[in-house]
Amino acid sequence: MKNRKTSIWAETLARIWANPGSKVGIILFALIVAVSVFAPLLAPYGINEMDLTQMYQGPSPAHPFGTDGMGRDQLTRILYGGRYSLALGLFAALVGSGVGIIIGSVAGYFSAKIETIIMRVTDIWSSLPSMLLCILISATLGPGFGNTVLALAVGNVPTGVRLIRGQILSERSKEYLEAAESINCSKLSIMFRHMLPNVVSPVVVDATMGIGMNITMAAALSYIGLGVQPPTPEWGALLADARTHILNYPYLIMFPGLVIAVTVLAINLIGDGLRDAMDPKLRK
Repeated sequence: MKNRKTSIWAETLARIWANPGSKVGIILFALIVAVSVFAPLLAPYGINEMDLTQMYQGPSPAHPFGTDGMGRDQLTRILYGGRYSLALGLFAALVGSGVGIIIGSVAGYFSAKIETIIMRVTDIWSSLPSMLLCILISATLGPGFGNTVLALAVGNVPTGVRLIRGQILSERSKEYLEAAESINCSKLSIMFRHMLPNVVSPVVVDATMGIGMNITMAAALSYIGLGVQPPTPEWGALLADARTHILNYPYLIMFPGLVIAVTVLAINLIGDGLRDAMDPKLRK
């Protein structure tokens, strides 16, 4: 059984790498993660190092992405900002998908009454636009990294609930579950140890695609003053700082926006490849 599981994951990874689009996405994303992680080694200046004689300098050999209103190097702040933006996207996807998996598993496995209650709450939950829900939570809890993660994660839960619930409903009649019940396995053991590994693939794909969406929404929250706040150089916060100078100093908003766009594109390419690789219809 162990070899079988290993071969399935190895096959999945091979299929992802064989996909040209996902290969490009993996390379781009790996580069973005690498330069963010090693920002202290790669950044030419300190994260908050100011030089008031270099305020609003355009791109140059000394400052490839220019400088802001305090003379801080934009390239340095974008490199460091990747740490915050990527962490926001990843943590929000993990928390939202994790909660969705638990709730969806309960809804799909236990009695119809419990399922009905959970799904009606989920219907109400999902009827609210994700961005509006994020704004309401952020406005209530206040700005900050942790509160932004929570606000983003809440919007990811309903999708995970629906995906897992649907997968479990289609899996409940399988013979291996009857075998597990015959040897007196607990319901929690059957649900999380036996069923979940066989139905979690759609949620993995959705969570991967959700990382890019979370990065975009985090940037939007920061842009309107409800996300990560300056002087933290999160990409959305950099956009917020530059919005009043978009006409006079367009490079201040162009470079952070371009980095966000490339990152989201890379994640979406990976998600597309992952979806194709984990589709059972494409397996031989």
